[in-house]
Amino acid sequence: MARGLTPDELVERLAATAFWGVPAVVHRASGEHTAEEVGDPDLFDVDSDVQLRYGEYAGLSFAVMYGPWWGEFNELGPVSAGGAHVFQVMFEEDNGKPVPPFFGYHRDGHLACSFNLHLDGSWGYDGIDGDPAVAAEVTAAMAEAGLPVAGREGYTGEEDEEQMRCTLLGILGRLFDLSLPREQILRGSLATATLTT
Repeated sequence: MARGLTPDELVERLAATAFWGVPAVVHRASGEHTAEEVGDPDLFDVDSDVQLRYGEYAGLSFAVMYGPWWGEFNELGPVSAGGAHVFQVMFEEDNGKPVPPFFGYHRDGHLACSFNLHLDGSWGYDGIDGDPAVAAEVTAAMAEAGLPVAGREGYTGEEDEEQMRCTLLGILGRLFDLSLPREQILRGSLATATLTT
């Protein structure tokens, strides 16, 4: 999600961060498409494992990525260059490893805040990285909601992991004024593009 970029600018900047040695080429499909249609090989005249559905909602440009794992792309710092605010929520549900969901926020080319949504020290992350003032604001909001702020060790909360993650996403939504059109993303149609080298 981004503030300060149009949806097309967001797609172009994401393509420029591809970790393939050269920036990706953006091929846009005609019309708008559902999430189910993204996997249709006849949708594009090119072969690619990376598709984006994108749009704008409540002042935010957004792109939903299908296919790759985020490690195929470089950091979001350059995507936020020039004063933009860029937010990332990453889930790797099909990875096969217990990769924690991840949140990152970059503004004007710099990391403002990032942490894993399991709120533990797994995968080398522990605590909230980034701007100390932003990290303190997120930590205070988490503590107020009863979420662990220094790792899950000793956490006595009653929430299961999914509920805890939903609570945390709600906190992030309020703090950073983030909102997406859930039904449109899950079942509706959006502009669609594929990235190739």
